[in-house]
Amino acid sequence: MTTTPETNAVWPQTLVGIGVLLTGLALGFGAISISSEAGYGGVGPNFLPWLISVVLTICGLFILWEARSGGFRELDAPSGAEHAYWPGFVWVSAGLLLNAALITTLGFILSCTLCYVLAVQGLRRAAGQACGAPRVWIVDTIAGVLIAAPVFWMFTQFLAINLPGLTNSGWL
Repeated sequence: MTTTPETNAVWPQTLVGIGVLLTGLALGFGAISISSEAGYGGVGPNFLPWLISVVLTICGLFILWEARSGGFRELDAPSGAEHAYWPGFVWVSAGLLLNAALITTLGFILSCTLCYVLAVQGLRRAAGQACGAPRVWIVDTIAGVLIAAPVFWMFTQFLAINLPGLTNSGWL
C-alpha cells in the first residue's frame, strides 16, 4: 500500500483524537474519587469534573471518527512560519514564569499585567510588528491592567476567592 499526503495527514489527526479521548477518560477516572454529596444548589463537587469528562470523551470519539473516515474536511492550509519563532517563545515563557514567581510579591494585578505585557511582546515580535517603542509598552501595560484588575476584583470582591494582592485592602 502506498502512502499519499492525505493518508499521512490522517495520523496526526488520529493522535489528537486519541489524546482528547484519553484525557476525558483520565478525568473521569479521577472524578471517581471525588465526593458526590450534594452541596449548595443540589450538585456535588464531582459534577463539573464528570461533565467535562463526558464532553471530552464524546469530542475525542468524534475527532477519531472524523480522522479515520477521511480526515478533517475543508481544513485550511497551514499558515504562519515553517519553523517555530523561539524568541517569541522565550518572551511568552518569561511572562508566565515571572507571573508565577512574583504573584505573591507584586500581587495578582501587577504580576498578571507583567505576564500580559511580556506575552504580547513575544506575539508582536513573532508577527513581525514594531514593538520596541515606548508607546507600545505603555499601551500594552494599560491593557494588561484593564484586563487583570476586573478579574482580580471579580474573584476577590464578588466570588470571595482569595488572590494575592499588593495591599491588604482587597482592591489592589
